[in-house]
Amino acid sequence: MTILIRDALPADLPGILDIYNDAVLNTTAIWNEQPVDLDNRQAWFYARQAQGYPILVALDPLGEVVGYSSFGDWRPFEGFRHTVEHSVYVRADQRGKGLGPQLMTALIERARACGKHIMVAAVESGNAASVALHQRLGFAITGQMPQVGTKFGRWLDLTFLQLDLTPGASAPASQAPRR
Repeated sequence: MTILIRDALPADLPGILDIYNDAVLNTTAIWNEQPVDLDNRQAWFYARQAQGYPILVALDPLGEVVGYSSFGDWRPFEGFRHTVEHSVYVRADQRGKGLGPQLMTALIERARACGKHIMVAAVESGNAASVALHQRLGFAITGQMPQVGTKFGRWLDLTFLQLDLTPGASAPASQAPRR
């Protein structure tokens, strides 16, 4: 199947919403427990646009959204401005068909183009397929946090992974005065 990956448009939000809510209701990929509405996804979409961050969609030959990916600020402090955290979600009936790596690869290139230095992933530790995918793409496990979340009546562990987008790069000059 030929997949097109492109920047998301507002018209793609219903497909993104369906994928997001399926992950909320049926997986530990998202630790929210309640589905969201279209207004929520619209607010998220326009916030990402305002930040200058991409939302990519994967479309099947019929033009249906079968996956999406994005990144945003990792932490809201200036010192973290070169680090982003990403998310990638694939529609349930399309998982295991190679869409995740395609979306991730495109997203990594966008992060480099934005001048980002590190991309962080936070993955539920039991999601071995996601951890393995990240490692295949060059991410390294940098930390594990046991029982920091809960869903479906059980504790969830979190694995942090990161990818150096600009190996060997020098740190930029500080924007803050020294004290």
